[in-house]
Amino acid sequence: MAQAKTGDTVTVHYTGKLDDGTIFDSSIDREPLQFSIGAGNMIPGFEQAVIGMSPGESKTQTISSEDAYGEHYPEMVVVVDRQQIPPELPIGVGQQLQIQQPTGQVIPVIITDVTDSEVTLDANHPLAGEDLTFEIQLVAIS
Repeated sequence: MAQAKTGDTVTVHYTGKLDDGTIFDSSIDREPLQFSIGAGNMIPGFEQAVIGMSPGESKTQTISSEDAYGEHYPEMVVVVDRQQIPPELPIGVGQQLQIQQPTGQVIPVIITDVTDSEVTLDANHPLAGEDLTFEIQLVAIS
């Protein structure tokens, strides 16, 4: 039976969990995920976990933060004066915003704390610093 390898387009069902068992994403109640192994569209550890699997096979793989979304960098967390946020924007923990750098680059951030005078913005990926466990079922290789 065929085994998934770099260059293959694969279709998988998956459930991703944090160390405490919290599910952060799953394809089970929707269409399976399709991607090309080696194209760089998936986190490296997920691609590596699929390599060698055959259609119909399932596995559970824990992926370290280094092979997932990277470490959580404190220098990517900034506290700004609340008055710097336009008043028409909703401000609440978990709200996603985009900050435009002087270079024109747009950076997505998440509000992680709000006080009367300050707003904390985090430019790290929400799963940065987390080891992730995936239940993966290879549906097809095409």
